[in-house]
Amino acid sequence: MTADSERHAMKMAKKKAARDKIMATKTDEKGLIIVHTGKGKGKSSAAFGMIFRCIAHDMQCAVVQFIKGGMSTGERDMILAKFQDICAFHTMGEGFTWETQDRDRDIEMARAAWEKAKDLIRDEANKMVLLDEINIALRYDYLDINEVVEFLAEEKPHMTHVVLTGRNAKDELIEIADLVTEMELIKHPFRSGIKAQIGVEF
Repeated sequence: MTADSERHAMKMAKKKAARDKIMATKTDEKGLIIVHTGKGKGKSSAAFGMIFRCIAHDMQCAVVQFIKGGMSTGERDMILAKFQDICAFHTMGEGFTWETQDRDRDIEMARAAWEKAKDLIRDEANKMVLLDEINIALRYDYLDINEVVEFLAEEKPHMTHVVLTGRNAKDELIEIADLVTEMELIKHPFRSGIKAQIGVEF
């Protein structure tokens, strides 16, 4: 073993010992409130990654889509075709606000989606519930942020994970969340005239 290799091995052994010591203190488990926000791409994609991870572990889960309409997406089509028995999927929105152009209807649909979400979260059989694009509904005040925060704080079962996606997450939601990730936009092909593509965006 060379001197460089020996130094590296000693350094990694020290790092492993320190890491093991830290990991030994992490013994609690709880259902997390997880927020994916920011202007960058990947908020819903990352959340669906966790849903598919639950499915792979035979954990019952559910999805409520607040804004996106009934357009075909890879995640939605696969879950409806192959995993309905373990993952309830509810597309409650009718499209983005600039498409619907009907605020009253948007509010009505957001309220219906929230009622469905509450039912799914209350059901302790669901280990994870994804509220896709709920941050958009909160941003436009289709839903009352205080009501959402209060429900999550007081009625969410202890071991249920809830994932909330969408830009411009409200400060009140970030405050109560256990895990918050902000997707930062650095480059996006849309700005170069490239449209949304199958397998990447949907």
